[in-house]
Amino acid sequence: MKKREWLYEKRIERNLTQEDVAIQSNIKRPYYSQIELGIRRPSVKVAKQIAGVIGFDWKLFFETGCSDLEQDINVL
Repeated sequence: MKKREWLYEKRIERNLTQEDVAIQSNIKRPYYSQIELGIRRPSVKVAKQIAGVIGFDWKLFFETGCSDLEQDINVL
């Protein structure tokens, strides 16, 4: 399961590739991939850019439970 499955699903619903989102968000594709996989957390600025491209509330990135990694850290 992807760490930010919700982000992957929203991107696919919009028929966008990771490259599409990265270009339109003005970030590098590997960085976007790491965000989608839950490896990295975006800054507020980048979260807003990605949310604007895909079409969701940017605050989702920072809500508890939005990635499996965050849930695992909270358990430890």
